[in-house]
Amino acid sequence: MLPWKLHGDGRSIGSGEVVHPRERLSWPATVGLGLQHVVAMFGATFLVPLLTGFPPTTTVLFSGIGTIVFLLVTGNRLPSYLGSSFAFIAPITAASAGGGIGAALFGVVVVGIVLALVGLVVVRTGTGWIDALMPPVVAGAIVALIGLNLAPTARDNFVAAPLVALVTLTAVILCTVLLRGLLGRMSIVLGVVVGYLAAVLSGQVDFSGVRQAAWFGLPDFATPTMAWWALPAFLPVVLVLVAENVGHVRSVAHLTDPGLNRLTGRALLADGLATTLAGSVGGSGTTTYGENIGVMAATRVYSTAAYWVAALFAVLLGFSPKFGALVNTIPPGVLGGVTTALYGLIGIIGVKIWVDNRVDFSRPANQFTAATALVVGVANFTFDLDGLSFNGIALGTLAAIVIYHLMTTLERLRGGGGASPVHE
Repeated sequence: MLPWKLHGDGRSIGSGEVVHPRERLSWPATVGLGLQHVVAMFGATFLVPLLTGFPPTTTVLFSGIGTIVFLLVTGNRLPSYLGSSFAFIAPITAASAGGGIGAALFGVVVVGIVLALVGLVVVRTGTGWIDALMPPVVAGAIVALIGLNLAPTARDNFVAAPLVALVTLTAVILCTVLLRGLLGRMSIVLGVVVGYLAAVLSGQVDFSGVRQAAWFGLPDFATPTMAWWALPAFLPVVLVLVAENVGHVRSVAHLTDPGLNRLTGRALLADGLATTLAGSVGGSGTTTYGENIGVMAATRVYSTAAYWVAALFAVLLGFSPKFGALVNTIPPGVLGGVTTALYGLIGIIGVKIWVDNRVDFSRPANQFTAATALVVGVANFTFDLDGLSFNGIALGTLAAIVIYHLMTTLERLRGGGGASPVHE
């Protein structure tokens, strides 16, 4: 009665074959793959609450619950893990500083609601309007500026313990270069482990909280408080989550079944519901994880059964206060080392969007769209209006969208693309 068909003998995958979403291997193999997905998502998922001050156990718990919601909404046909989104780090940090965790959770909930509404629209209309609103040059600029906007945070943590930070960063780089397969994809986690050991040896870690924490118990819950002033910093995150979800659905569809593209609207709706649910009780916003798509590409197993295993294991982790206490012992130096690479990688993902889509930077519209948005985001321009606070991410996102569409419209009206102002 289970909704998965056994693939072959359940133990092997033939040359050129893939295990499709509604198929599975034997249950021992499926459980092993599920735990592999937990490892793949863990490095990024636990860093978000650590960097934002959110309860780690609550965030991990609702990443598991969110994944279950995603599987149910997509009819158990679209394999994906919903982990913590890095796009939330900057707005959560700003909102928490001005109004506490409740204000930050309000922003997370609103993002979730808006994303769910976008999903409903896409279910009815398709994704054509998203491509028109955010062509590659705009999408790349938004993703890049969100990562680079966080650079000062990485710097502050790095200088708090430079030696440990340098050890952590070096470990991340070496693991990425020297290791292959799943271990290579876990370079962030391994770098944190190496840096953590260095911090322990130098006496920078206090384990008293871990010793006092119970093995099992309820996570720390929190509720949102109305903070309309914080929303301008959060709303650009919707565009990033839309771009990530659309890209991930297309990746899985390309490798398994092109018909899965029809589930894009449901994927957006599911992520919106999961983010809303998480933000309502103290968890961070979620997104589909490229790390887990990488695991599927490496193993050729796209079975949703493995994601049910991963989700249930994450839920179990969420009910371990000792796990949360251990995560909270990671010192600033380790965070500084890993985020120096990690935030830069987010920026590079934006550049990769430009490269993969062959964005023509000889066009003035593309040049000014990317250039202006990046400077506004990296310098963190701010603007206050009637109690609303617009930070560099919000203003940079607005600049990218407005400049691109304004310049391309004027180019069409005058009948040409114009010469590039950049000299070769």
